[in-house]
Amino acid sequence: MRSLFRKILDTVTGRAKSAESEHPYVRASRLDKEKITPSGTSPRAPREQEHRGSSPSRGRPARSDPYPQRRDQGGRAPTRHGHHPHPRPGGGRQPVRPPARQPTQRPAQQPVGRPAQPRMGADLSHGQGGPVQQPVPAHPAGRRHGPSAGGRPHRRKAIPPLPPLIPLPPAEGKTRFTDLDIVREVLCGIQDLQFEYCTPIQHLCLPHLLAGRDVTGKAQTGTGKTAAFLSSALTHILRRPLMKRTPGFCRVLVLAPTRELAIQIYKDAEAISKYCGLNHLVIFGGMGYQEQRNALKRPIDILVGTPGRIIDYSRSGHLQLSEAEILVIDEADRMLDMGFIPDVRRIVSKLPPAGKRQTMFFSATLTPTIVRLVERWLVNPVTVESEPEQLVTGLIDQRFYSVAAGEKFALLCWLLGHDEASRILVFCNRRDACLRIARRLTQYGIHCGLLTGDVPQEKRLRILERFRNGDSPVLVATDVAARGIHVESVSHVVNYDMPQDPEDYVHRIGRTGRAGEKGKSVAFVDEYGAFVIPALEKLLGSKIRCVPVTEDMVRLPSPPPSRPGMERGYQGRQGAGCKPQGHSVNHSPPPPSKPDPQTGVGAAPRYPSGNQ
Repeated sequence: MRSLFRKILDTVTGRAKSAESEHPYVRASRLDKEKITPSGTSPRAPREQEHRGSSPSRGRPARSDPYPQRRDQGGRAPTRHGHHPHPRPGGGRQPVRPPARQPTQRPAQQPVGRPAQPRMGADLSHGQGGPVQQPVPAHPAGRRHGPSAGGRPHRRKAIPPLPPLIPLPPAEGKTRFTDLDIVREVLCGIQDLQFEYCTPIQHLCLPHLLAGRDVTGKAQTGTGKTAAFLSSALTHILRRPLMKRTPGFCRVLVLAPTRELAIQIYKDAEAISKYCGLNHLVIFGGMGYQEQRNALKRPIDILVGTPGRIIDYSRSGHLQLSEAEILVIDEADRMLDMGFIPDVRRIVSKLPPAGKRQTMFFSATLTPTIVRLVERWLVNPVTVESEPEQLVTGLIDQRFYSVAAGEKFALLCWLLGHDEASRILVFCNRRDACLRIARRLTQYGIHCGLLTGDVPQEKRLRILERFRNGDSPVLVATDVAARGIHVESVSHVVNYDMPQDPEDYVHRIGRTGRAGEKGKSVAFVDEYGAFVIPALEKLLGSKIRCVPVTEDMVRLPSPPPSRPGMERGYQGRQGAGCKPQGHSVNHSPPPPSKPDPQTGVGAAPRYPSGNQ
């Protein structure tokens, strides 16, 4: 009995000593469930060993154990989180760290026929103390403009070589551009545009602009105001280069009341700065918000835009105006007259204060109220005025016809058929009137474009481009096209409706008689337009004589026979100009069988002779 008790005591003591050196999980497993065999292995060990080892009966090769060092004495492998499955009481969750992995040396695989290229920025030493190849910078250090916010560098435009300046003979009473302090790059661009002598407004304001003075200029439309402030701004930029530029900052800010005028100023800036290598941008509402915002990720030299879009980008932080050096407001009276006063004030508040920037105001008309309003933004301004006694240039032949409201369309058709009209711009006061005229002209086989305020911007650009190219010889528009739109060789400007503001008449007829060419202005004075004549006579400073029309001039011919589908009327909204069919304005070929898909101007229902 005593010997049996000693054997039991020795067994329990030996088991306790071995448990002190065991893993807690192993100890809990052994005391709870496992039985220690004479060989010291678990009952499941032979089965796992049979699974991991070779099996002569099955003829399968032995597979390597994926966890040779991480198995416990029970043969269980840990999970992917490092814990053994089914932890036992008293052991807890004890993570098992895998052994450190040894880095493997992989041979470099190189393409056939191509030498090995060193990795950018790597230490490529050949042996101990070998030479180290330095990384080559991706872009030259002397690049003028920095990369965009996205890390992609701005690719500068290729600058053509400067052509030689052709000397012009001096002329009495005229000033040559070469006589002024303008840089040569700008003079070469002016020479390519075939500008020889300065216009009166350019002769008066360019010396003050080049000297850095604030200027308020008043000149009639089409006399070269845009070329004046662009030449001065470009000269300022080239003579004061900035090597470190920040994306989203502009040096010159030009405000325009309409999108068409902003695009025209941008095109003039690109043409004059052809040899300067500068970066200009135009922003306006209605289209291209993402593209215009992405273009602001690089430094801008001359930024042209409308007030609404400029405020949008300024609020979002994509446009910074705190470093602008020159502010230009073109058509200032129209800008402030159209209700843009709060927007202009908000933009000016973000610019440097007056005295630290140069401010220019140009317009065809500047009333004393407008001048008093903008003088707070100028410091000792110089006011220049070109030919104040003659508001309309003598190159425009003005005619006024006294006609009834119901006979104006017949008079327009007679004018298109009998007068030598090659490119006609017809103005109306209302959008619905423009739409009716465009429908009826299409019904009579006259291809025309329609330009109103509700036309999408992309279509509006196509309208103007087709009108410039001569594809659409007639353009029916509201006053949206009366400001700053330069289209060469406009033979006639027709005021289908007399403008309510007499100053708008000056801007309308200013679309013809430009660049030394002669033009004609025709106004239809009906019973409503007669009320504008006294105020217009006071503005022009001359007496207006209205010519009565004859019976032949207001006899409306019958429209051509319509084809099937023509009576469905106007399809869709307004759009671009109609596609010509190889005829002039004086002839009326058969109308198209269906509305033009590019313009939306289709056939209109037949109207009685006296209706609009």
